[in-house]
Amino acid sequence: MGECMNNKWETLLPSRNSTSSGGRGNMGILLYCPLTCSVTSSYLTVTWRSASHVIVSLVEDYPNYMIINLDKLDYCASLKNLETISTKQNYKFIQGDICDSHFVKLLFETQKIDIVLHFAAQTHVDLSFVRAFEFTYVNVYGTHVLLNAAYEAQVEKFIYVSTDEVYGGSLDKEFDESSPKQPTNPYASSKAAAECFVQSYWERYKFPVVITRSSNVYGPHQYPEKVIPKFISLLQHNRKCCIHGSGLQTRNFLYAADVVEAFLTVLQKGKPGEIYNIGTNFEMSVVQLAKELIQLIKETNSESEMDNWVDYVNDRPTNDMRYPMKSEKIHGLGWKPKVPWKEGIKKTIEWYRENFHNWKNAEKALEPFPVQSACV
Repeated sequence: MGECMNNKWETLLPSRNSTSSGGRGNMGILLYCPLTCSVTSSYLTVTWRSASHVIVSLVEDYPNYMIINLDKLDYCASLKNLETISTKQNYKFIQGDICDSHFVKLLFETQKIDIVLHFAAQTHVDLSFVRAFEFTYVNVYGTHVLLNAAYEAQVEKFIYVSTDEVYGGSLDKEFDESSPKQPTNPYASSKAAAECFVQSYWERYKFPVVITRSSNVYGPHQYPEKVIPKFISLLQHNRKCCIHGSGLQTRNFLYAADVVEAFLTVLQKGKPGEIYNIGTNFEMSVVQLAKELIQLIKETNSESEMDNWVDYVNDRPTNDMRYPMKSEKIHGLGWKPKVPWKEGIKKTIEWYRENFHNWKNAEKALEPFPVQSACV
């Protein structure tokens, strides 16, 4: 991956709440998730499933820019997560699918897009084992469709949001951006393959792409198929936490607000052709996570009582033990996580207490793996 070809990217998205004498700009942000997608219009395109926080931040902090939210409205989408900005003048919602090449081409022809933030993906690892072809279609083909349309439209920046899982697992070695990709599940494999397409457009055309690889994100708005909202919701419904295998596998958790700041940092300062890890040193085993949530929600410190709220279920076909990452590269751009675990998890627990039914099918997400009918 190469160095920056020019220095104008940092001016594409100005500092927050800045104004211009020319009125509202034409920044187009397209944000897409397999479940929730969004677009912004100073022509920035964004796609991802945890993107609601990014959309809200952009709409509220950059009132002079139009944000267009492109969303497929898949099973884990909820427009309720965007109700606070739904009537804002600089926000527009469009329903659509990045796998529809004709639609995507028309979108870029009718909406001048300068920047793309592409988070779009099927991301549920459990589901990827039983629907691997669907993950390949959405995550690889859909990315190629969006990437090529952005290239033909000559957008000025294309940010592809990937995952730490492309590295595969490691018990001791920390991954940096140059580490080889060794994915071990269909989801991670599809993201790694999509990365190759994105990188090829830089190598062949010098199309200004940036790739991010982040640790596990948690916080409000997340569909409860992910481990933290799933455990929280199970306990709040007086059901046991279902743990895959031994539960000794560990994960690094980043609060949503910190991830938003990371993406905005990459948007403003990331160099074309580069990869940035977005990680944290906060690491916790799944068993420890379950016990902490039981303590907070069930208000007990008794080991025997906590054991009553845990149920061990069959493990995934493959389940990496750790994803240790180095994030010094993005630290050099000025970003570091700020929200402490205890603060972030308490806010998350409270949000799910009031908002679990933001999704009509939220109950399905609480079933243990394998879930054959999650998207039916």
